[in-house]
Amino acid sequence: QVLLEESGGGLAQAGDSLKLTCVRSGRTFSTYDMAWWRQCPGKEREFVAGITWSSSTIRYADSVKGRFTISRDNARASTYLQMNNLKPEDTAVYYCAASLGIHEVMTTPSYWGQGTQVTISS
Repeated sequence: QVLLEESGGGLAQAGDSLKLTCVRSGRTFSTYDMAWWRQCPGKEREFVAGITWSSSTIRYADSVKGRFTISRDNARASTYLQMNNLKPEDTAVYYCAASLGIHEVMTTPSYWGQGTQVTISS
């Protein structure tokens, strides 16, 4: 099993920035593609951003394009989500996810973190 742990969530005002970090513990033999998902109150969990092992392919949901940036540092086994110009509608539990394949991690991830709460007030 792959253990994913998110950090960096919290409470912020509209227009502020937050940076989320996802750390994969241990070591695997696989080059996982990574993604961030979120679940807004009363909504289904939705894809936010995805990135391949080499960062050669990056995808964003339309709702965050131009505001959020996904990146990774494989030497640190870390994946990041820089969130700028936050809006109240960004309030959600944010989840880190991993899979073998960019399509898979954007649709049916194999591994999930426990989630971190992001709350944006106006």
